Amino acid sequence: MADLYMKALESERRSLWAACRLKGLAKDTPERLRIAEIDALLSDHKRKKSV
Repeated sequence: MADLYMKALESERRSLWAACRLKGLAKDTPERLRIAEIDALLSDHKRKKSV
C-alpha cells in the first residue's frame, strides 16, 4: 500500500527545493528551514517504518 504521508512530505520537499533554487534563497530562510524539518520527519518516519 502507498505511504501517503511520506509521498506528501516528499512532494512538499521537492516543490520547496525547486522554489529555493529558482530564487537563490540563503540557508537561513523559512523555506530552507522547512526543508531541513521535512528531512528530519522523513528519516524519522522511515526509521519507524522499518522497525
